[in-house]
Amino acid sequence: MNSIRLLRRSLSLVVALTAPALFAAEGKNCGCDCCKDRPKGVACCCNEPAATPAATAKADDGIKRYPLKGVIMSVRADLSGLSVKHEEIPGVMRAMTMMFKVDAATLKVAQKGQVITGLMSRRGNEWVLEDVKFVGK
Repeated sequence: MNSIRLLRRSLSLVVALTAPALFAAEGKNCGCDCCKDRPKGVACCCNEPAATPAATAKADDGIKRYPLKGVIMSVRADLSGLSVKHEEIPGVMRAMTMMFKVDAATLKVAQKGQVITGLMSRRGNEWVLEDVKFVGK
């Protein structure tokens, strides 16, 4: 009986670990939060090295950056920042709403309700959002 339970657990683990790879190979997405908005036929993003600092670090400056997707909840010019409700950043942070410092050019064109992507990093006591792209409303 114990061996059957062990076999079931092992099979469940194998399926859970290989499903994203199978979806990616077939050009399908798995339906997770990061894949649900992708068009049909676009591969699953779960195998992309999205949240690895090494994959997103700029020019060996030693700052860890993580890709972020979210919606602007408010523009705070007085704080040089945006309040952003972002998706989970696997292995780093759960989904939440938080304040990010942004550059003046981004602050000037940002509007409440815009969907954005960018690179999140920690600088001292502040969270910073760089390379902001406006991808929808």
